[in-house]
Amino acid sequence: MERTPHSLSCAKRLRVDLTRQGEPFSEIAQTIHDHCAVSRLRAHRLARGLTLKLAAGGLNALAAGRRDCPRVDGDQLGHWETDRHQPRPATVRLLCEFYECTPQNLGLGHAAGFAPTSSPVLVPTGQHPTLAAVTQDSFAGDSLEQQVDAARRLVDRTLAVGTVTATQLDLLDEQVFWSREQYVYTPPAPMIKNLLGHLSEVEHLAGHRQPAAVQVWLSELTAVLSTLMADALMKLGHLTRSQSWYATARNAADDSGNAELRARVRAQAAMLPFYYGPLEAAVTLSREARIICRGRPSATAAFASAAEARALAKLGDVEGAEAALRNAAIAFEQSGAGGPIDNDAFGFPERRFRLYESGTLTALGRTRQARRVQEAALLLYPRRTGIDPALLNFEAALCLAHDRHPTEACQLASATYLRMIPEHRTSIVEERAREVIGALPPGAQASSAARELREILALPPGQM
Repeated sequence: MERTPHSLSCAKRLRVDLTRQGEPFSEIAQTIHDHCAVSRLRAHRLARGLTLKLAAGGLNALAAGRRDCPRVDGDQLGHWETDRHQPRPATVRLLCEFYECTPQNLGLGHAAGFAPTSSPVLVPTGQHPTLAAVTQDSFAGDSLEQQVDAARRLVDRTLAVGTVTATQLDLLDEQVFWSREQYVYTPPAPMIKNLLGHLSEVEHLAGHRQPAAVQVWLSELTAVLSTLMADALMKLGHLTRSQSWYATARNAADDSGNAELRARVRAQAAMLPFYYGPLEAAVTLSREARIICRGRPSATAAFASAAEARALAKLGDVEGAEAALRNAAIAFEQSGAGGPIDNDAFGFPERRFRLYESGTLTALGRTRQARRVQEAALLLYPRRTGIDPALLNFEAALCLAHDRHPTEACQLASATYLRMIPEHRTSIVEERAREVIGALPPGAQASSAARELREILALPPGQM
């Protein structure tokens, strides 16, 4: 059974990691081919981080002045990469020169020495001849075996016909991946407009008949975009809408069949009940995500266990939280998850792992350990980021409140809130600040520091 090709973001992560390790293009391409289930020709392009348009431009520049090399466009290159059409021997030689490898390296060894005796029948997109016409006219002089092979190729091509080109998929995947990076630091309100545009395009393509691999890809993109939409709505306090979008994300992830994505969406969805209740639902979702990972060490497995630990700690299950946090640490270490330069909203770099560790330790009342984790985590954040550093500072304020330093707790919460840009002062941030007031010792909630914090939270953003 053929495997479903992975999305471009998967190949990009492999390329970045292997390039950082000093691996040559040939090894990167082989890894992408094996892991992402794409053709060798496509793997060599992805190993260099080229879009179809850029690769076609490079091929045309290399072929300039050569009579035997045709002009190449992105669609045509995409067809070669998916075995819909076969390039001519002269084009194979050009591809080998461009990618600095052999025809076998590109998966085109069978075409390198092939010299057709007649010109191939060129079929405009969307105008495919019938099987009867091909077998009766184009291949009338061929043997039965050749007619059978030709008929199979035509059926395969018909099954692959859809309304989306390889170039469209490349560009859409790149746009979605860029949105995942933007999401890390962009306020939720403008981000929602961006996500709606991408969702509209994906929905339009998914509404037409597409090849199975393309349909899976579109389901994956839908799951990613819906998860980001749900998270943005949660930050703004639109809880019912957020819950609905998380349900859509789970449906899309399940439809894709991608186990990693199915687990990831559930772990992310656990944030809503963690912050707004019921906490038992957060445990259920994160535990379900961990089970889907089946014990395989990955960033998602670490994320799921860390989310489970944080929710269990808030429920007062000390033993369960400690066990889940240990599992998260082991999975994170074994997975080699993203480092400090990982700016993908679907990544799980160390700074995010420390955020969940801080939440677990804070809820367990281990304030000294929690403060060390918070300080270490804050050093890992880039200059341009979202609300996570503020959440860490609110947890530090909670630790101060638990340690009976009410004035310092309120002052830290006030300063943290005021330092944020107004667009990031959303409902979820206000709730975290109010949680600090609720954690103050008896009698301290009427103090001047607590009163000042309440007044700051009551003011409209423009008056701060």
